Amino acid sequence: MRAARMHEYHKPLVLEDVPVPDIAANELLVKVTAAGMCRTDVQLVDGYFQKYANLSFPLTPGHEIAGTVEKIGSAVPKHAGFEDGDQVVVVGGWGDDTCRLCHEGNTQICVHGKWPGFSAYGGYSEYVPVPFNYLIKVDKGLNIKAEELAPITDAGLTPYRGIKKLRDAGALGPTRIFAVFGIGGLGTYAVQYAKLFGGGATVVAFARNQTKLDAAKELGADYVISTKGNSVDDIRAELKRATGQGELDAVIDCAGAPEMIRMGFDLLAPQAHYCSVGLVGDSISLPLFPLVAREYTYHGSFWGNYNDLAEVVALVQQGKIRHTLKVASFEQINENLELLRTGDVLGRAVIKF
Repeated sequence: MRAARMHEYHKPLVLEDVPVPDIAANELLVKVTAAGMCRTDVQLVDGYFQKYANLSFPLTPGHEIAGTVEKIGSAVPKHAGFEDGDQVVVVGGWGDDTCRLCHEGNTQICVHGKWPGFSAYGGYSEYVPVPFNYLIKVDKGLNIKAEELAPITDAGLTPYRGIKKLRDAGALGPTRIFAVFGIGGLGTYAVQYAKLFGGGATVVAFARNQTKLDAAKELGADYVISTKGNSVDDIRAELKRATGQGELDAVIDCAGAPEMIRMGFDLLAPQAHYCSVGLVGDSISLPLFPLVAREYTYHGSFWGNYNDLAEVVALVQQGKIRHTLKVASFEQINENLELLRTGDVLGRAVIKF
């Protein structure tokens, strides 16, 4: 099979032919039909995760995976309902199935777990072995394109979980100003979830790129504000002109850039909630007094679990989610990783096999 493999840090992926993997008794062999290209893949190549994970080379990136069932392991129970040819998406965070987090269903944050795309097998290859309990079937009768399914396993999933946290914390609702920071692969989905689950909140999208702001407006944002070259005072004034309020009640940050987080905290209203799902930077510095005295709540939110993804799949099958995609071929992987590195992809780049 073809695979784009990483042999060392800071080098382009090597496009090569490798053996089709064997599967364990509890696994299915998935024929990859599309794989989303995430900024995390760029960070993987650039060494961002070196201090957080001990990775072995060569590895195959790609954690946003859609495909079809090619082979079923001998121990996969019949009642799991899988058949050859089923259309599936892959739940990315595979837990150890024994810890408290796994028992709660949050396998993506299991400290002993693993992820496809950070080991020998990932979506940047034509086949990948997957434990049966980390696959979700998609209704083949709906004829949903593979390139529309792969990105929802992270780009569509991650902001969904974050916005659920904001909703459940009581941060959303009428008269609230709800900001979406960063209109990239995650942000284009976050704008839609903000309108679906915001409870009538006014949704404002923030980004540096006007094309991305135009996309956010098309996807339902009530207002858009450019951060490029603008001070916090400039942005506050623009926010007040647009909404009548110069502060934010809730933020879903899909970028994670330190300068944007500092700006966001400067704009928060008392008892506001800030949820980070983006990872452009690696550390932040925030003033403690307003965090305490104005009773801000900061939420970390990572990826999503099986149930979160099942809910996103249901929304897609119901036609409630729109996709902003750039489809690429296997041979264009390194070219598109570079575009991701410079922020020049609108929405999600997807490899289509």
